[in-house]
Amino acid sequence: MTLPPRVDVRPGDARSTTTSPGIRTRHSFSFGVHYDPGNTGHALLAAHNEDRVAPGIGYPVHPHQDLEIVTWVLAGALRHEDSSGHSGVIEAGTVQRLSAGSGVEHAEWNDAEARREVRFVQMWVLPDAPGGDPSYAHASASAQEATGELAVLASGLPGHRSEAAVPIAAAAALHVGRLPAGRAVSLPDAPYLHVFITTGEVELEGAGRLVAGDAARCTAVGGARMTAHVEAEVLCWEMHRDR
Repeated sequence: MTLPPRVDVRPGDARSTTTSPGIRTRHSFSFGVHYDPGNTGHALLAAHNEDRVAPGIGYPVHPHQDLEIVTWVLAGALRHEDSSGHSGVIEAGTVQRLSAGSGVEHAEWNDAEARREVRFVQMWVLPDAPGGDPSYAHASASAQEATGELAVLASGLPGHRSEAAVPIAAAAALHVGRLPAGRAVSLPDAPYLHVFITTGEVELEGAGRLVAGDAARCTAVGGARMTAHVEAEVLCWEMHRDR
């Protein structure tokens, strides 16, 4: 089936917000009490949250199942522990992947010793198949990010697995680009893309100007050009099937 080309721009300030003591989360899709039947995800992407968490605060133990949970830290440090015995601290420039599989419990928090807010983007992707053993990985991606091109943070696609910082079990790949002012890059050629601006400002072919917090949900427009107006960081999900 041939998909009709479409670019759906979602301004950052249109996202729903959840707040609790020391935590502020902006949701790109329906999440928790913020349910909108017309906004439950894009292709394989089921959640896309931007969190800011104060020192000593976090999320207590809670369960997940049949999700590939990818976290990208923008500032500060986030500590993770799960029921499979995995633990780690991820800092800015580090990507983390938790494959929930048949079921896992985990907790995430900002160490009180850090004395600074942690800001991160957490994304939930639907896996190729349900079940399986939970698994965990994290890796620094600072070197890849500094190239001025799109680099692969996480991937389950055969063509990207060897260069990805961490693997995922989904027909998708997450790219990051830290683009100097004036740099232009081509987006991956895929039927579904989700572009999110973490910092700066870009011009996206078919979408116009996007600033930090804005997103574009693209269908059948792979290969579009994106140009940074000022130094910018961009996260781009490349997805090769819908749910």
